[in-house]
Amino acid sequence: MEKSLILFGILASLWACQPAERVEVATEKINPTTYWGENPWPEIRKKRINQLLPEALKNAGIDAWLVICRENYNDPIATHVGGENASGTAAFLFYTDSAGFHSLVFSPEGEATALDDLDIHEKVERVPRGESAVAKAVEFIKENGFSKVAINSSESNEMADGLTHSQYLDLAKLMGSDVNKLISSDELVYEWLSIKLPEEVEILKKAAQLASDFQYEAYAMIEPGKTTDADVAKFLKAKMAEYGVTDAWHPDQNPNVNSGPDRGHSHATDKVILPGDVIQTDFGVKLYGIWVSDIQRFAYVLKDGETAAPADIQQYWENGKAGSRIALAAMRPGIKGEDVDRAQRDLMDANGSRYVPWSTGHPVGYVAHDVGPNLGGARIPTPRPAAQKLLKKGMTFAFDGFHCWKQADGTEKTISVEEMAVVTDNGAEYLISPQEDLILVGKK
Repeated sequence: MEKSLILFGILASLWACQPAERVEVATEKINPTTYWGENPWPEIRKKRINQLLPEALKNAGIDAWLVICRENYNDPIATHVGGENASGTAAFLFYTDSAGFHSLVFSPEGEATALDDLDIHEKVERVPRGESAVAKAVEFIKENGFSKVAINSSESNEMADGLTHSQYLDLAKLMGSDVNKLISSDELVYEWLSIKLPEEVEILKKAAQLASDFQYEAYAMIEPGKTTDADVAKFLKAKMAEYGVTDAWHPDQNPNVNSGPDRGHSHATDKVILPGDVIQTDFGVKLYGIWVSDIQRFAYVLKDGETAAPADIQQYWENGKAGSRIALAAMRPGIKGEDVDRAQRDLMDANGSRYVPWSTGHPVGYVAHDVGPNLGGARIPTPRPAAQKLLKKGMTFAFDGFHCWKQADGTEKTISVEEMAVVTDNGAEYLISPQEDLILVGKK
């Protein structure tokens, strides 16, 4: 009883501080080129390299980081280091010495001028045709006596796993007796990509708001008994095209509109939306080809004579919303991802929810499931290592408050409140105003 009173007190204070209702999105047609303006990524990328990467190298205990970029099958980190346009193989080196932080690129001479013009790196060294950029980088590594050289080979972090087997064999041969100095860039990439600059958080706010606004508009166009889940998805795709944004994850699974039993991450089907359905839409958009959102909005389809959701559905919604607020309250620097999951699941248990297999949340930013702590693991014997990672200021997350129940036909249905938040000095803040009320489809 005492635990319940404490939880209620926390929730009451949080609800009292919630942002005002969302601002309705403008309905006039836009010109995407004018609306979005110049892509801020080039300047933000330079700032990330020069401000955040030195600290990441230090935190990971790395002397130098070697990234190898090439045409067609490029490293997943290429866009972040300026190697997205590589044709011939280029070697990107980031290192620190007594003079400070440096970035050096060994580039095929045919591309070196264009790369140098981007003004990303301290120095771009031309590599004559027929010579190896990787060999030049290895020569530099040996001359400088670096003892820990990070390379993109990882078992747990896809963004740190871009080096191919053949590239590694070539690199190992060039390193010779110094091959044991090569270590995984796993921790370095984690330290670097998990933190977002304030300018990036502002862009993520825009991406989150669009994803939310588009879903409200989509629910408003539903005709119960006629509109299908796939129709709602098509409407959202049309809004994306209108605003000149792209999919936050695989196009076949974004958006995931689900008015039936739980289906997990999947495509929208031709199921007809019926009175009495609870509708989940999991949706995100990508801005400037770099930053993504991941937002869910939930609705209930009114039956004839209803003006509100039935008491049980409304309570499930309130339980899910409470879980979201508890998770947000638990998010602060120095807290493990697992602890955020535990706070939310303790409330689920107290409210009689069935078990939900999905984590409470995950990092989001450059991809929907980004690099950073996993907000999960509180109810499994062996949590993933990412759930043991500590939250830091500047990390951004998409996270849920869940409630799951068993329906009359034996299937399960989950209601949640997936929002996005950024970790601050003293806690965490929603990126946009969260969904406060269950959307009612068919309300006159």
